[in-house]
Amino acid sequence: QVQLVETGGGLVQAGGSLRLSCAASGGTFSTHSVGWFRQVPLGKDKEFVAAINRRQPGVRYGDSVRGRFTISRDNAENTVSLQMIDLRPEDTGVYYCASYYTVWGRPLATASETYTYWGQGTQVTVSS
Repeated sequence: QVQLVETGGGLVQAGGSLRLSCAASGGTFSTHSVGWFRQVPLGKDKEFVAAINRRQPGVRYGDSVRGRFTISRDNAENTVSLQMIDLRPEDTGVYYCASYYTVWGRPLATASETYTYWGQGTQVTVSS
């Protein structure tokens, strides 16, 4: 069982930057692919933001964040980070870290239904 905890959310002005972190405990995190999703407003479907395979460099990004967000991981520290620059008001939402067990050769998933473990989320608010 993997537990995920997100940190780093907050309030930032448009054009600013934030770095989100996802810390994992339990299980073997290095065998998991990890993704970031966001939800705005609460209750609607979660939007895929970025994902990273069990080992870099396999990464994928949502169309709306490509070129502005960068996902990375440190398997030794059991963490995954999401560096966000040039933030826009439409980036506002609750950001969730999620993971699933994977094996080599399996395509990196962007559908939230594929992800097994989820954190509680961290709020990101971008003011105009």
